[in-house]
Parts: sequence; C-alpha cells; structure tokens
Amino acid sequence: KIPSFLVRMDYLKKFYNLTEETGPRVRRGISPITKKLREMQKFFGLKVTGHLDAETMSMMKKPRCGVPDVKAARFSIFGNNYVWPKNTLTYRIENYTPDMSAAEVDDSIEKAINVWAKVTPLRFTRIFSGTADIMISFGSGSHGDFYPFDGPDGTLAHAFPPSSGIGGDAHFDEDETFTYRSNSGYVLFIVAAHEFGHSLGLSHSEDPGALMAPFYSFRNPDTFVLPQDDVNGIQSLYGPNPLPPTTPDACDSNLVLDAVATLRGEMIFFKDSVFWRSYPQSDTTQQSLITSFWPDAPATVDAAYENQVTDRLLLFKGESAMPSHHQVWAFNAYDLVAGYPKSISSFGFPKTVEKIDSALYDVATHKTLFFVGDTYYRYVVCCV
Repeated sequence: KIPSFLVRMDYLKKFYNLTEETGPRVRRGISPITKKLREMQKFFGLKVTGHLDAETMSMMKKPRCGVPDVKAARFSIFGNNYVWPKNTLTYRIENYTPDMSAAEVDDSIEKAINVWAKVTPLRFTRIFSGTADIMISFGSGSHGDFYPFDGPDGTLAHAFPPSSGIGGDAHFDEDETFTYRSNSGYVLFIVAAHEFGHSLGLSHSEDPGALMAPFYSFRNPDTFVLPQDDVNGIQSLYGPNPLPPTTPDACDSNLVLDAVATLRGEMIFFKDSVFWRSYPQSDTTQQSLITSFWPDAPATVDAAYENQVTDRLLLFKGESAMPSHHQVWAFNAYDLVAGYPKSISSFGFPKTVEKIDSALYDVATHKTLFFVGDTYYRYVVCCV
C-alpha cells in the first residue's frame, strides 16, 4: 500500500505544480505542501485546511483528466498562445480500443468533436493518413509523450493545447474500460469531449457542472447539451457559431416531419430537436424541445407512436452506421418506463431491419404497424 504522504505528493506534483525542492524540509512558515493542499481544496470547494483530511483524500482518488488544474478558473484557457490560428482543423484516429467496436469509437469521437463545432466557427475534417491537427490514440503506461498513464482509474486521458508537434493531440488510457453508452465503464464520448476542449485551448473549470471540470461524471450522450460555462470558455477563444442551428418553421409548406403520434388526445409532430403539440380545443400549436419535455429521450427521433392501452409513448431512434444501437424509449407521461431504452431487436425484427421509418398503433385491433422502406411489420403484443 502506498503511504498517503506519497499519494498526496504525487497528486500535487502532477496537478498543482509542486516541485521537488518544496518538500517537508521547510522548517519555518507554511510549507509548500500545505499551500498546494489549500490551493486544491479551494478549487474544489472543500474545507480549506491545508491537511490531508478524508474529504481531500477522497477527491484525490476520483477518476479524472490528466491535465493539471493550476490555471483552473470558472472557465479557463491555457493562454493566448494556445489557440488555433485557423477555423478548419483535421483529426485522425490512429488506433482503437478493444473495449468497443471501431464504429462505436468513430461515432463517439465524431460526436465529441461536434460538441465544440456546434457553438464555434470551427469545422473538423477526419483524415485517415498523415499528420492531423488532432491525433487521437489509445495507449497504456509510458506511451511516448513523457506523461505515462497510471493504470485502471486515476487518470483516464490527457490532451495537449494547440501548437505544433504534439499540440492538440489526445491520448486515452487503454487500461480503462471505455464504453459507448453503458455506465459500467467510462463513456468515451464524455471523456473525449472533455479532452478535445483541451485540444482547442481550454484548461480546467472550477464549475463542477462544466464539461471541463477535471473529474469524470457520467452524462447521457443522447441528451448531452454543452453547459454554458464551457460555451463561454470556447467562445472567448473562437467566437460563436456564425450559422447556429435554426428552429424548424411549422408554417413551411416544404417541411418534412420526422414522426407524428398521438398523446392523450393531442397530436404531436416531431422535427429535428423540437416537437409541436396540437390541442383539439385550440387552433394554435405549442412548440417545445424534445429533451425539455422528456429529459431522458433522444435529441431527435425517427418514429413514434402511442399505445393507449398501456398509456405509453414510444420513441425510436437509430444511426445507420450502428444498427446494433437502434433503440426504443417508452414514456408514461414525462417518465421513462423502467427497462428502457432497449434495442429494437427486442421487438423481434429481423437483422435486416436497420431503422424504423414510422409506426402506428391501431386501437381497434391492438396491433402496431412498423414501416421500414416499402415493407411493414405487424406487432400484436399488447404490452408495448
């Protein structure tokens, strides 16, 4: 067992710039170790004692990013010299973790990159050979950058601020268990989105709810929205997206809806990240964000239907690149039904079905009709 003194020394050296000459030999005044412990405790909102108490030790054991906290603030940047001088950047995935399929890694990385593209003028292009601005790799222990990983848990990944050479690169500790969606390991999308913030010039934030907070925190990739602290930080470097996503116009005669369903006597119309509710007693519709109404729902949907017998609304969402992750969510009012989301394979569809285009529940026959291309399937079980 490693003595707690050595644990705190290593932690403070790695994340708070404690140097070798500032050891316990200091005889007068406040020791540098005490100062660094106070600095750490203040940053994380702990009781500032300068001692290695239980709360501080517990904080040191949490899984986190390997980038130091010494410059952290409520959104923090590495400095003016660490900003990309261009808005078009490239990235390359050099290797893959065996924890996930290649398609899952590709999708996680792309979504993590786009977290930052959505709120800035930055645009990213993936390349498959040569040197990219952001080189992405998985490795364990000493992996070639003089900042070795420490085995399972502890440091999950690290990234370097914008510059030539290794600048912008992101490294992930292969000794961790990375996952696509499950909370049984570390969701790669969340870890990667955080690291790419460093790749673009952000340091750690003292806001515990920020993506750029140092410690890993599980968040649902399907409903993730970049916190405002992170938006403020990245836009302080690159400015806002000059072409922010626009809300669909319900009066557009060329509008093609994603899905239509009933909901307790109302009609609901889905398009992109919003939906409209039409009340029988009103000529006007009410517009809402899908995830504002159903926080556990996917951001967009492919198909939807209401089962009036079970009083459930079912939403379907999938990605053509990963049929195994096409899923269905079931809601009773605002609440996600226990056991959901689940794979659409649970409905017994053949493996050739990669996406549900639309769905309809027939009240008279208690059958659900699923439309896939020019084919439809009838589902007779009444409990879904």
